[in-house]
Amino acid sequence: MPLTHRPPPHRAIPTPVRRRARTRNPAQRLRTAVAVLPRHTRIAMLRGIDANRIIAGGYSDKRAGGICPMLAAHRNGGRTNLASFARAWDRFTGARRPRLATDRELRALRSYIELSLLEDEQPDSLASLARRIRRERPARKPKRRRRLGAWLIPTRRYDVFTDRVVAAHEQASEQRAARLLTSRRRRAASIPSG
Repeated sequence: MPLTHRPPPHRAIPTPVRRRARTRNPAQRLRTAVAVLPRHTRIAMLRGIDANRIIAGGYSDKRAGGICPMLAAHRNGGRTNLASFARAWDRFTGARRPRLATDRELRALRSYIELSLLEDEQPDSLASLARRIRRERPARKPKRRRRLGAWLIPTRRYDVFTDRVVAAHEQASEQRAARLLTSRRRRAASIPSG
């Protein structure tokens, strides 16, 4: 009798569905890996990027004559061993075997390092800096807001547009005249007759 495929029996108790872990953005992984490096390692890595040919996908490559950014940092005094940086760098570059890093990849790495160094130098948070600026700024009088409604409806024809502009000017001048008359009446009413 030949073997046939049987469908799995229905289960009375549902089993939980496993969800795949979200894959993070490789650029965000690299930025985080750079941010957790010690300061002296980041400075040494900047010097190493300038002084050496940088590769992706390996520790060193004799054919291309390059080294990875972590080895470049190590050779420039940043003696740190952090495997998460190497994984993040290789994931960011997408390299499966050693190759020279592209200019775009090097610019991104340099900008992440420089950004993390700048963030270390800022003693205050952005919110506290904004509060300090508001306190030091001289107090301004609140501006009186005028009502600026839509006084002109968009149109496609020029002759209709000019007619509407003329009508809008007439309406505005009538409103100004009405305001002047009411203000004169108020002044006249406030002066005691004697």
